[in-house]
Amino acid sequence: MNQKTFSDWRIEAAVMQIEGRAFIDGAPRHASTEKTFPCVSPIDGRVLARVAACGEADVDAAVATARRAFETQSWAGMNPRDRKAVLLRWAALIREHRDELALLETLDTGKPIGDTTAIDVPAAVQCIEWYAEAIDKVGGEVVPADHHLVGLVTREPVGVVAAVVPWNFPLLMAAWKFAPALAVGNSVILKPSEKSPLTAVRIAQLAHEAGFPPGVFNVVPGGAEPGRLLALHHGVDCIAFTGSTRTGKAIMECAAKSNLKRVWLELGGKSPNIVLPDCPDLDRAAKAAADAIFFNMGEVCTAGSRLLVHRDIKDAFIAKVVAAARAYEPGHPLDPAVTMGAIVDRIQFERVLAYIEAGRREGRLVTGGAPVREETGGFYLQPTVFEVKPDATIAREEIFGPVLSVIEFDNVDDAVRIANDTEYGLAAAVWSGDLTTAHEVARRLRAGTVWINGYGEGGGEMSFPFGGYKQSGNGRDKSLHAFDKYTELKSTIVRLR
Repeated sequence: MNQKTFSDWRIEAAVMQIEGRAFIDGAPRHASTEKTFPCVSPIDGRVLARVAACGEADVDAAVATARRAFETQSWAGMNPRDRKAVLLRWAALIREHRDELALLETLDTGKPIGDTTAIDVPAAVQCIEWYAEAIDKVGGEVVPADHHLVGLVTREPVGVVAAVVPWNFPLLMAAWKFAPALAVGNSVILKPSEKSPLTAVRIAQLAHEAGFPPGVFNVVPGGAEPGRLLALHHGVDCIAFTGSTRTGKAIMECAAKSNLKRVWLELGGKSPNIVLPDCPDLDRAAKAAADAIFFNMGEVCTAGSRLLVHRDIKDAFIAKVVAAARAYEPGHPLDPAVTMGAIVDRIQFERVLAYIEAGRREGRLVTGGAPVREETGGFYLQPTVFEVKPDATIAREEIFGPVLSVIEFDNVDDAVRIANDTEYGLAAAVWSGDLTTAHEVARRLRAGTVWINGYGEGGGEMSFPFGGYKQSGNGRDKSLHAFDKYTELKSTIVRLR
């Protein structure tokens, strides 16, 4: 357990040296144009660093070195146990630099330091270790073919993988992409969000220190342009993206216009959290409902942003949720006691405020709804709860902020209908004391993850596949199923006679 105080973290933040260059072919480098962009902390609005604004020449260089590394088999040609050893050294270095990386993540995104030290960095380490340990234990198949044939099915790395990742969990979401991709022998180009590029650059340096051959792991920061160029690039074999549905559609279009590269998308969500009147523990359900939307300032793709509550218990349950929301009073993210930090930047802050105004017009504001700590220069919002109809704007569109929509229903069929009436299908939950009812509802919910009598449990377990139905995307992160995204299946057929 980290024992550093608020004062300790502020001192470390004041003296921290931050690297903002790209990482290509085993070394840091400036953008070819020398252009940079300011990396601004949402905590207080100060510029943390100038970061390389990569463009076409930089993307071309990253793809060329990744391709060269793949074709020379400097990484893909290693024995699986040797790749495992390098990945485990990398994980150990990340663990060793946990506080530095957690501090970078907090300064960059506004996440509470208690979360980045206890969740974000350890979970990224666990992800790398999990795939490192899995890779020399996953085999192929011997096909039961005709007796004059021997049929083998083997997996091969797809080649050059581009990973375009979001700003809400910058290090962890990146690890969900690059860990399985690297484990099976691919070269990787990581494009972090321009809102949160700092940990990506730092772990690239640690990857080199761990023994990755040059060109195997590259980082190209920048705005939307590097991501678009990677999606269009004929030298990229696969692109894995986590972010908005709109951007995911654009990436798929770019892939279709170029070389039909594999496209894997983990997109938005508007997840329903259903509380039936026979819920076995309303206090625990209310606390879970608050955590489901206010953890990480609501900047979570699986956030339980739609709380569906039966008419008979609605008023009492809303009161319990409001009480639980008091534990999420926004504060300085470097204070270990703080549970809610800052919204990632001004653009997102103003976007959430606009949704709050829409909520005021279309529903009843129950609590919150106002900016706080404005004197700091940072972007802080109260945890906010509305009571709305199912067709309200804030009940249908992904907000990515601490805004909860409470929706009343009359019966189970009504709840399932409202829950599934969305373009998304990432996550859902149902609370019931009747296990038969709970299972039957879970089966009817169109979502990639469904919790029963909980919300968010198992998020740190790598064995559960993660992804969504409908416009929440395709493919699965985590688990052995992630290897399907970054490998090609080859059938080898040998004629014996």
